[in-house]
Amino acid sequence: MPKLNLVEAISLGLSQEMEKDPDVIILGEDVGIDGGVFRVTDGLIKKFGSKRVIDTPLAESGIAGFAMGMAMYGLKPVAEIQFEGFTMPALDQIISHISRMRNRSRGRYTCPLVIRSPIGGMVKALEHHSDSPEAYFIHTPGLKVVMPSTPKDAKGLIVSSIRDPDPVIFFEPKRVYRAIKEEVPENEYTIEIGKANIIKEGDQITIISWGAMVRECEKALEKIKVDAELIDLRTLKPLDTKTIINSVKKTGRVVIVQEAQRTLGLASEIIALINDYALVDLEAPIERITGFDTVVPLFKLESYYNPSVERIAHGIKKVLEFK
Repeated sequence: MPKLNLVEAISLGLSQEMEKDPDVIILGEDVGIDGGVFRVTDGLIKKFGSKRVIDTPLAESGIAGFAMGMAMYGLKPVAEIQFEGFTMPALDQIISHISRMRNRSRGRYTCPLVIRSPIGGMVKALEHHSDSPEAYFIHTPGLKVVMPSTPKDAKGLIVSSIRDPDPVIFFEPKRVYRAIKEEVPENEYTIEIGKANIIKEGDQITIISWGAMVRECEKALEKIKVDAELIDLRTLKPLDTKTIINSVKKTGRVVIVQEAQRTLGLASEIIALINDYALVDLEAPIERITGFDTVVPLFKLESYYNPSVERIAHGIKKVLEFK
């Protein structure tokens, strides 16, 4: 079983789905000849040709619109937006049209497409290249939102996303792209969309996170050595409420870690869900460890913005020590 990083795992998943299904099409800026800005699609144009791996103009709204038309026609497009900050020009197509097409046509048309994009900071990038805008898409009815944190999950989830009958926003934490390698099965497999992963079981406290922050949570737990249950959401919408609530009822203490800004982030919704279904089981107030309500700073200050191992460890201790 080969050891792959996140880039290699997603690329393998894309390649295998393209081999299996001739309706799978890749499109985006520089995805063909250059292989994508992070080289996720490197080599695919040589393997499948320029009619299935399409270099588009620098027009994100056009990319999303083209993908919608392809999907309604019966193809399965996988569109790449080079950085998460560049999804903003495509929001009209994604929110006003792609997400609504099944409802608007009363089921006559669907949009089985995937929009891939790197997400998050800590790679010394420019403005618009380090944001975490997942909340915009989670808030939008008709979209599914996926964010893997490991290579193995990334391959299984990209395959599931391509096969899903509805539009999927597939975020790839860029600081994890080449940070880790793990064994990834070469054979075809899927991971269920909407199912969280309990990375570590425990009884003292529940830690909930997703994307690049999962690794930071693991590092924090190595430092403080507590009997924590660590949940990687993997899918942000639909949310695996059952796994979250069962864990909270078991531990009674919760820390949620997100890279995005604090206000109206997914952490807030998770707290509301816990209050709805497990409030009486809590033994301490829920702690949120998040980014700040500012524009993500440039690289000189980005380490102050992102939730660090130290901030996460401090938050866990705070909840554990509450009496």
